[in-house]
Amino acid sequence: MFKFLKEKLKSWVKKAEEPEKPIENPTKISAKPEKKSNKGKKVKIIEKPQESKKEIKQKEIIEEPIEEPKEKQKTGFSFFKKRITSEKFEELFGELNMILLQNNVALEVVDKIKLSLENKLLGQNQSNTNIQQSLKESIEETLTNPPDFIMEIKKTLAVKQPFVIAFVGINGSGKTTTIAKIANLLKSKKMTCCVAAADTFRAASIEQLQKHADNIKIPIIKKDYGSDPASVGFDAIQYAKKHHLDIVLIDTAGRMNTKDSLMREMEKIVRVTKPDMTVFVGESITGNDATEQAKAFNETTNLTGIILSKADVDEKGGTAISVSYITKKPILFLGTGQSYEDLEVFDKERILKSLGLG
Repeated sequence: MFKFLKEKLKSWVKKAEEPEKPIENPTKISAKPEKKSNKGKKVKIIEKPQESKKEIKQKEIIEEPIEEPKEKQKTGFSFFKKRITSEKFEELFGELNMILLQNNVALEVVDKIKLSLENKLLGQNQSNTNIQQSLKESIEETLTNPPDFIMEIKKTLAVKQPFVIAFVGINGSGKTTTIAKIANLLKSKKMTCCVAAADTFRAASIEQLQKHADNIKIPIIKKDYGSDPASVGFDAIQYAKKHHLDIVLIDTAGRMNTKDSLMREMEKIVRVTKPDMTVFVGESITGNDATEQAKAFNETTNLTGIILSKADVDEKGGTAISVSYITKKPILFLGTGQSYEDLEVFDKERILKSLGLG
């Protein structure tokens, strides 16, 4: 993750922190050569050796200036410390702006980073300013560490059961596999759960979830394709209550955020099942598309948090920087592979280190 962005940021910081080259003092040049006076100068006479075919000794005057006192000598270069002006800042940020945008950082986030950097750098002495540290702090301001996922569940279980989590997102985002990873995590924490196959639209979706449930050895509640997804979720909650299970994980059909009818169906699922958490699952590698999808789902279902799949193959990484800031919701986990254990808690310090800013 962040392979491309890390390299570009490293190059930019190095360039931005390079001291300016010393400026040579300008010298006054006249159009006509001035006659040199011998006044105040020592003069010595040098005789040239006799030249062939000539018997005349030529004399040449070489002028040697008298050395001025050291305190009056002027250096040929002027070394001075320069403050970062608005013009200088725009020059510095211009390249960084393109680097961030090309690596899938959303424009709104780029503007936030620019404002933060401007407040930190403007008017500062360039030679004494740690631009890398300033950039780190500016990016860090856009990131949010998530609450403790397991602890949040346990707090709710102390007052009600079961804890219900609905997973939303578009087709192909890795939602079903992510649900299996969460189920495996919960089981490792000695918590009981079941899954609801509420994706009754996509072909083979129920069979896919069934296979995961069999592997992890947890119950699955399902109906025929074409059944009402909200009713599947409701039945799963009733099953969990009857069997005293801690958590219900609801798998929903992948919905395009631009399809009003499908989004209204999602609203119905949320209204009927009243989930304690609604988690958006998006592909990290889709960049700004994932950010826009999360924003749309948040407006419809009021997300609790976000899980980004395929983070291990995301070489740009801009989605991880953007999606939380845009939605104002935390990234809970990063999917980092295909096995059930490949689920990494989001940690902004680790992200900053991955960017070479830690």
